[in-house]
Amino acid sequence: MKHLIDFIEVKKVERAKIYKDLKCTPQEAKILQYIAKRFVKGMEETLVLDILQESFEFEGFDYLNHLFVVKHLIDLGWIVQISFGQTKIQDVSKLEILNTSVGPSISLLRLLEEGSMEVVLPEIKPYTDHLEYLQNQFDIIELLHKMVISKQGFTDSSLGMGRLQNKLSLLGKRIEARLEMTTEPIIVEQFFKEKNLDEREQRIFLALLKEEYSGGEGQFRDMNTLIELISLDEYDKIRNRALLEDGSTLISEEIIDYEEILNMFGGISRSFYLQDEIMQKILHPNKKKKVVKLKLDKLVEEQELFEYLKPTTTLDDVVLHPKTKEVLDTLIKQVDKDVFAKLKAWGIKDKRKGIDARIIFYGSPGTGKTMTAVSLAKTLKRPILSFDCSKILSMYIGESEKNVRKIFDDFKTLSKKAKVDPILLLNEADQFLSSRTQGVGSSVDKMHNQMQNIFLEQIEQFEGILIATTNLLENIDKAFSRRFNYKIEFKKPGKKQRKRLWHFMLPENADYEEGFNIDELTKHELTGGQINLVIRNTAYKVAVQDESVFTNQDFLEEIEKELGSSFEGSKSMGFKV
Repeated sequence: MKHLIDFIEVKKVERAKIYKDLKCTPQEAKILQYIAKRFVKGMEETLVLDILQESFEFEGFDYLNHLFVVKHLIDLGWIVQISFGQTKIQDVSKLEILNTSVGPSISLLRLLEEGSMEVVLPEIKPYTDHLEYLQNQFDIIELLHKMVISKQGFTDSSLGMGRLQNKLSLLGKRIEARLEMTTEPIIVEQFFKEKNLDEREQRIFLALLKEEYSGGEGQFRDMNTLIELISLDEYDKIRNRALLEDGSTLISEEIIDYEEILNMFGGISRSFYLQDEIMQKILHPNKKKKVVKLKLDKLVEEQELFEYLKPTTTLDDVVLHPKTKEVLDTLIKQVDKDVFAKLKAWGIKDKRKGIDARIIFYGSPGTGKTMTAVSLAKTLKRPILSFDCSKILSMYIGESEKNVRKIFDDFKTLSKKAKVDPILLLNEADQFLSSRTQGVGSSVDKMHNQMQNIFLEQIEQFEGILIATTNLLENIDKAFSRRFNYKIEFKKPGKKQRKRLWHFMLPENADYEEGFNIDELTKHELTGGQINLVIRNTAYKVAVQDESVFTNQDFLEEIEKELGSSFEGSKSMGFKV
């Protein structure tokens, strides 16, 4: 404690052995001396008002002119405010600290105890294994995180930015020196070279790896936190977002992935994690047995019941009626942690955190029911399995009742094997949902009723997201209607929506005649499916022409055919009988 005793007993504070490390004026050092004396006498807190009145000669209220001195010592990190807790320094005026208490920071106490702020590191030796290397890298991540907190200006940050940067530089050089001395390969370094990751991508990877090792609460999984770790300023943050967007090296190379959640305010938050295969490679580099993760799409290929649908669009890409979009957004918000907490507290939901929803999409063919279901899956980052209900009778004559249960049993089995939570899409579910036959009826009627009863039972027990599509809602049995908590109508698009659909679906790289008018096309009442068909048929026709230029007339001819008027009065072709 010689440095502490020397500091509090010295007459001229500039002569104290630790004065050069304080990097402050004699006047500021005198205040630190006053605080240190009170601290060793058992007084951990000191009123700023008392400091000013004891440290400066004044007349009247002149001591207020020295408030900036105390504020500067807080900025330097030598003292901390007791009263404001986590309040940011830049948000607190000088006058606001007048009647607050301050105390010595951890940095000041360490300096008084050890006599130096220089970082003393052990002797540099080669790494004996990858765990020693990772510990050094995790220390780097912790320092970067402290620097983020320091830049944000929280008053309980005990280390100044300069000292943090100094320690970061020393640790970085230490890692490089130890790697040069190490003859055994370090699996993480080899991985960085193999994937050609730059320093920023490496730090993102290490932060996520640290999260896996520590089993923490996910502070390094948040997108904004990861970006702040690798950014110097606001411009840097904007530029570095690209490292965590779709198409970036880390995501396209399947090194990391993310879960996407819609929060209560309508924004999307992302929580990142390392892919299982990468984790296995890093955590168990010497394990010879290869761990095979069962992929859902591969499992589906081995059976005939379900079709694995690969989403290519999100809900943002689908032209929906505003009311439909509103209902789907409400549905998605179930995954928000605050919304889940409320539902759990009210007794509406149990421990299951995922979305529980049984949904009917109903409307005319071609209005986008299946596309919306698949797009919902992509928005939620869920796989989706589809079953064509129209095939069940023809596929399983005589065993329909048994195989209704098989749909749900096999779905659960596939989900469990792949360790995922897919959406179940029951396409063309009219015969399942239609009103049951009253009275005795034929054996076919009995089979149909039994099949529907089992279907009703399975819906009641279903956990997760189930979507059934049908053309007519009026024919649905009331018992089924009660089991579905969302019934969403898909109407034929209006003129404004048709215009958006035409703009969305027309080929971008094609040539169009001068004066091409899309408004001429939107006048015709087509569904989204019909517009897609018209565009494809027109494209086939134009592609074989020498000058492949799309005209309004080309589209209008195909629209006429699609609406059926082209067959009126058409000439017969073929052989005469």
